[in-house]
Amino acid sequence: MNMRVPQLSFEPADELAALCKAGGDPLRLNVLRALANDSFGVLELAQIFAIGQSGMSHHLKVLAQAGLVATRREGNAIFYRRALAQGDALGGTLHAALLSEADGLALPAEAQARIAEVHARRAATSRDFFARTAASFQAQQDLIAGLPQYRDSVLALLDALDLAHEATALEVGPGDGSFLPELARRFKRVTALDNSAAMLELARQRCEKHGLGNVELRLADALNDDYPGADCLVLNMVLHHFAAPAEALKQLARRVNHGGSLLISELCSHDQSWARQACGDLWLGFEQDDLARWASAAGLIPGDSQYVGLRNGFQIQVRHFAKPDEHTGPRATLTHR
Repeated sequence: MNMRVPQLSFEPADELAALCKAGGDPLRLNVLRALANDSFGVLELAQIFAIGQSGMSHHLKVLAQAGLVATRREGNAIFYRRALAQGDALGGTLHAALLSEADGLALPAEAQARIAEVHARRAATSRDFFARTAASFQAQQDLIAGLPQYRDSVLALLDALDLAHEATALEVGPGDGSFLPELARRFKRVTALDNSAAMLELARQRCEKHGLGNVELRLADALNDDYPGADCLVLNMVLHHFAAPAEALKQLARRVNHGGSLLISELCSHDQSWARQACGDLWLGFEQDDLARWASAAGLIPGDSQYVGLRNGFQIQVRHFAKPDEHTGPRATLTHR
């Protein structure tokens, strides 16, 4: 008499085995390290690690099946980022430990150089766009979200700050300077920083028109040049133009004085790829959790947020992050309204 032997199920162990397999390759560990504060397309990762695109696709598939990377569609391209460990899920502790150990790795110098090349190409694309389109900036910006559509939300968060009389402000990427009159009325000194001479000229004309004597305009790179910090740093629809937004947020947070604030208005994640060509966007908005995670990694404390839904289907997130005071904690706190 033939007896059928029942097959044992090892599904939970299979999940752990997939995680161990994914982490058992030096290249995949280095990919996880490269994705710590950035996201890349498969072709970019293939270039960074000098392997064929098909080979990199295989490694990314293994990482994705193990839940170590997540994907996000940017127009016709797919970008990969690290997936967050879920502590209460099976393998969550192992996942977190693996990422922690990977972060202790030093990427090969060649890979670091190629990452810098990817960032430089992205930044050049953004600079070229604004050099070509300064004259039509406002019309293009209005295709998605012009300042009038979110100005009141930014001002609501700004006016809820407990600002000192001598407080200073810094706006990175002021565009045509539309928000500078609001800052000039609320701060003793305002610095407007842009790496586009054409855009800065538009801001200068705005300052002259409104007689903004307490606003200083600077032609400078916000990430690489030297300039003074401020009590409040403002980024209005700017972060999606940075080549590496998480790293940019970390560097900009250093320019915020202790006890000060960072205000960000940004698009929520969307799939309107035409924004790349029409408005020079490098990124199609951001997930709310990503901004909060990047800010926390930069030493900032999330504050209040407002969300603005637009008739064209886009949604804007207006976020406040506080930088703790060295001795007494955050000085610029928000009241809920």
